[in-house]
Amino acid sequence: MATQVALITGASRGLGLEVARAYARRGLRLILTARGADPLEQAAAELAATTDVVAFAGDVADAAHAERLVRAGLDRFGRIDVLLNNASELGPSPMPELANLSIESFEDVLRVNVVAPLKLIQLVLPPMRKRGTGLIVNVTSDAGVQAYPTWGGYGSSKAALEHLSRVLAAELEGSGVRVFVVDPGDMDTAMHRAAEPGVDLSHLPAPSSVAPAFVRLLDERAGFGRYEANQLAPVTA
Repeated sequence: MATQVALITGASRGLGLEVARAYARRGLRLILTARGADPLEQAAAELAATTDVVAFAGDVADAAHAERLVRAGLDRFGRIDVLLNNASELGPSPMPELANLSIESFEDVLRVNVVAPLKLIQLVLPPMRKRGTGLIVNVTSDAGVQAYPTWGGYGSSKAALEHLSRVLAAELEGSGVRVFVVDPGDMDTAMHRAAEPGVDLSHLPAPSSVAPAFVRLLDERAGFGRYEANQLAPVTA
């Protein structure tokens, strides 16, 4: 793994940071991005004690930022082996019913949760295909398959991401590039607290308990799969 490189979005806290830590311990070099410059700088400084790190703060929904991120990673390391599309946009908090969800907010959710992952996939795919190997992991949610009231905007975006992943896997069959969607389950994170403001979530698992599932996928040889990470087992898509 010492030669491999992972690009992780939403890497400054929560699940993204925990997976970055787990990948660093495994020996992967890292390309990291998140919106907040200060938390990302702190995360990069911590991880740099274990592995080589490139970090750029910015919005993954900004196409120019995505292009800069991939270009900088390729310039520094010469390759990207793993793309983890972890960054997500929840939308307004508290979350409104669909009848009251502004179209502008919904468009923001779709840009971050669907359009941005596809943009990054398109950027990293050519070198992955050329090498005949690569791993694309898109973080999803059970809100993408279950109809939870007030979760319509976020859930719709995850449903779109899941189907995008299925089609992508079919198109990449035989290429050596693997595609997975991973449902990390309920966790005690800042995003979940924003989704349910005022609710005590301390009983939920920490992101560090879920990160090993993403390490497992480094060795998973199968094609497309949908995983519930907190169960560490594949489930039917």
